[in-house]
Amino acid sequence: MRLLIADDQALVRGALAALLDLEPDLTVVAEVGRGDEVVAAAREHRPDVALLDVEMPGIDGITAAAALRKAMPGCKVLMVTTFGRPGYLRRAMAAGASGFVVKDTPARQLADAVRRIAAGLRVVDPTLAAETLASGDSPLTPREADVLRAAREGGTAADVAGQLGLSEGTVRNHLSSAIGKTGARTRAEAVRLADENGWL
Repeated sequence: MRLLIADDQALVRGALAALLDLEPDLTVVAEVGRGDEVVAAAREHRPDVALLDVEMPGIDGITAAAALRKAMPGCKVLMVTTFGRPGYLRRAMAAGASGFVVKDTPARQLADAVRRIAAGLRVVDPTLAAETLASGDSPLTPREADVLRAAREGGTAADVAGQLGLSEGTVRNHLSSAIGKTGARTRAEAVRLADENGWL
């Protein structure tokens, strides 16, 4: 079975590759450190399963998963991440991922997850699955999430408006709504809470 690993931390990427290469039926054929390199590497190396981190430069792993499933529907996707957040799990599955596990999963279980996904099954970290069911869906609209993402850098409402092509009033309304929905007191707290829940 041919594997692609995408993780922006070279040490983690190398460790995953070394562990999985020890399995007699698994071969790592490509490693990349950016989300926007996933599809090109997959087209070149034709993996059966791609293991993707969530947070990477270029594009995030969830966006990369959606692009990979569109470009190569036969390649299964397993999200392997430090950030076991309920919102990430929902978004990853909606993007076409077949599984979601955290990086502290034992090597043998990770190899088994790869095999199960390749066989057409779904694999989800059980603790994260329970948290996801308990947390419910994101309360944010897609536009509110866009505005909070743009507000991460700490710019003014005018900066966010310019970046998203919206009016300042519209940005303020979306920020106010997002603050209320997250139960935050400030814009920065709303960004932090939305991030922690994987809604952004």
